[in-house]
Amino acid sequence: MTQSNDVIIVGAGASGLAAAKVLEQNKIDYLILEATDRFGGRLKKDTTLADFPIDMGAEWIHSNPKVLNVIKGNSNSEIDEDLIPYQLTVASNWDGKQLSPASNSYLKLYYSFMPESKFKHSTWYDFVEENLAKEVAHKISYSSVVRSINYADDHVVIETENGKMHKADRVLVTVSMGVLKSNKIRFSPEMSDEKKRAIESISFPTGFKVAMKFSDKFYPDAINCKVKSGEKVFYDIAFKKNARSNVLGFLCTGAEAQKYDTLNSEEKVISSLLQELDRMYDGKASLLYTGEYRIENWGHHEFTQGTWTQASQEKRSDLKLLNQPLENKVYFAGEINDPYKQMGVPGAILSGYNSIDQLLTD
Repeated sequence: MTQSNDVIIVGAGASGLAAAKVLEQNKIDYLILEATDRFGGRLKKDTTLADFPIDMGAEWIHSNPKVLNVIKGNSNSEIDEDLIPYQLTVASNWDGKQLSPASNSYLKLYYSFMPESKFKHSTWYDFVEENLAKEVAHKISYSSVVRSINYADDHVVIETENGKMHKADRVLVTVSMGVLKSNKIRFSPEMSDEKKRAIESISFPTGFKVAMKFSDKFYPDAINCKVKSGEKVFYDIAFKKNARSNVLGFLCTGAEAQKYDTLNSEEKVISSLLQELDRMYDGKASLLYTGEYRIENWGHHEFTQGTWTQASQEKRSDLKLLNQPLENKVYFAGEINDPYKQMGVPGAILSGYNSIDQLLTD
């Protein structure tokens, strides 16, 4: 039996939930097919490691905080959320052998160039749950792994891994760039060679995040590690949260993250990080480590296969191709599809709004 809907959204991440909210408010029939057993995509929080909730997915607000009101459709100039200005006061640089302090002038200049912020008492996951997911969660079909999208006829037919068939007038695909690159979803007819090349051209590095708990704080606000390719940084997850727990984060992407894959286990990764911290701080890390950690490896997740995109660094011609629908039946959304080129979660949400508007207008 084939289930029929006006619109089907593939993926219950931030962009898919945002698009669904528009459909819900306009009383348009829709269904969200989500491959995993939860909504949120690369958004995830942990409430068991510390005395505050930890973003194990997206963590920073890279945009002007007023974007939170834009997302909510709120025209107020003041935001409701309690935020932490992410202006570091004490940071270090590590070249693999020597630890050196970052100058105050550099930290001030960096913040003036990129004035980021973080949620003080909550997480990005909480924000998306409260402002998007709450209204549309009842329309999510979990464990629905999409394997094919056929748009050859008047209606679009989607087949999932469990053999179920779904039919819709229009489809919005919001899966990660990693999933699109993997070709695990078959499109019929096939996408054009130009669109395929545009997808392949987008940078979507592998990466992972770790949160480690210590009995005392021996580290600064952040430790930036020198690497040839990718990103590698230790940082105080409890920064300005007025927390009792001491939690040090580790974020690693790209070629640098691939080096840790050879360790083949979470325990060996943690041991490697502790050894490096011990070299920086004369054995304090191992001495103060409580044995508790959380790890989230986006590069290893079948339905993520990478970390994030940055539209501002990609070719305009490729972005234009990515946003082109397939015969005005199959549309695309995600942070890379945001016409305003906002980074992270705001970009994903705004792309969901923009793409569903395009779908309904067409």
